Amino acid sequence: MEDLKRISLLQTTHQCFTMVEAVFHALRSHMNVGEALAFADCLPPVLRAIFVSDWDVDAPIRPTTDRAGLQREILALRHNHNLSTPSALEDVGAALRQNMDGEEFGRLLDTLPPDLAGFWR
Repeated sequence: MEDLKRISLLQTTHQCFTMVEAVFHALRSHMNVGEALAFADCLPPVLRAIFVSDWDVDAPIRPTTDRAGLQREILALRHNHNLSTPSALEDVGAALRQNMDGEEFGRLLDTLPPDLAGFWR
């Protein structure tokens, strides 16, 4: 969270937590359960917990979207308390990349559907 705070220029780790949650939940909504669990398995324990929190596994998978559509989804989570940056998706990806070795991050990207992995490649 501290690296994300520095990257995103947010003021608190609480703001960063909400941004991570929003990014993860937006990404998760475009994955099937198997893809989402494979992605979660690559994350450190606390981030894994954030990724799977409040998950309705029976919710329909959202269709592929572009970056602007994903950003709208990110901002929709607790919209009155979400201070996610316009670059939230990239900021979270950069913080993950800084805190995972290259091989781990590569495995993480390999679990994502190709249209989502492209946002962090």
